[in-house]
Amino acid sequence: MIVVMQKGATEHEINYVVERVQSLGLRPHVIHGTERTVIAAIGDKRDEHRASLESCPGVAEVIPILAPYKVASLEVKPERTVVRVGPFIAGNSHIGVIAGPCSVETEEQTLSTARAVKAAGATALRGGAFKPRTSPYSFQGLKEEGLKILAAAREETGLPIVTEVITPADVPVVAKYADILQIGARNMQNYRLLEEAGCAGKPVLLKRGPAATAEELLLAAEYILNTGNHNVILCERGIRTFESHTRYTLSLATVVWLHQRTHLPVIVDPSHGTGHSALVPQMAAAAVAAGADGLIIEVHPRPEMALSDGFQSLTFEQFETTMELCRKVAEALGRVLGAGVPATCQ
Repeated sequence: MIVVMQKGATEHEINYVVERVQSLGLRPHVIHGTERTVIAAIGDKRDEHRASLESCPGVAEVIPILAPYKVASLEVKPERTVVRVGPFIAGNSHIGVIAGPCSVETEEQTLSTARAVKAAGATALRGGAFKPRTSPYSFQGLKEEGLKILAAAREETGLPIVTEVITPADVPVVAKYADILQIGARNMQNYRLLEEAGCAGKPVLLKRGPAATAEELLLAAEYILNTGNHNVILCERGIRTFESHTRYTLSLATVVWLHQRTHLPVIVDPSHGTGHSALVPQMAAAAVAAGADGLIIEVHPRPEMALSDGFQSLTFEQFETTMELCRKVAEALGRVLGAGVPATCQ
């Protein structure tokens, strides 16, 4: 249920309600809005405690949460969540752009890519140091050495680092270097990993599983939110269907559906969603048109030489062209793409 505090409720009154929620065996989540504070009371037994909470000082009303995903719901927080990490902003009018190689291969490959994507307007650098691969014989990543290379790229360019963590045991070392922890599609329902990532205190980018429904994605996000970490970014990266002309089927309708139900920012991965570099620019622009709060795009200096996912990676020139296309769409909608500025300010 949601405990809506009166406008102007004091900190003492808010703390009293939090303590009361805890005493009833429920978990409180305090969300401060621009006008009011609400406290989500999460737990198995809720309705029987409604009258008790309504009588607390400073409480305006208590409303049941109808959605199965509680903290992620617009019922709890009607204002959009904006995730900010350095120059990266995702939410409201800002479209964050995360770009970089699928895998960190060498220092030169990573640094040259970081320089190129920043010059084109990207606001965060992606790169896999720990790589979950379908085949055990495929390149598995450079592990901590890869994280150190990413940190060197951040030091030079100022771009925050987005990289994947694949096991709960790896969370501390990845969080030591990364600015945003990515939970990959294969791990969307690895609930122990979701909880560990949430407790790390870093923003978490959660990718939709290839066979997961949008509601299951929101319920997975709930595991992270339930740790008290509200900086969660959802990512639509395509689902597996009977179609074979693309690697996955990129469901852009999901972006709109999610925005109608959650306050969390939603970004799109057109690289994995299509699996073909020739399709990435148009689908990236379509994602911006659909209202996506960000893009995550694979870029490599020589895609034909990439150790993983070269067929869906853009060259530096292709990425620059893609950014120009997406920027036109963003400006038409009055939004800011990457490191750009609103059209009215140019």
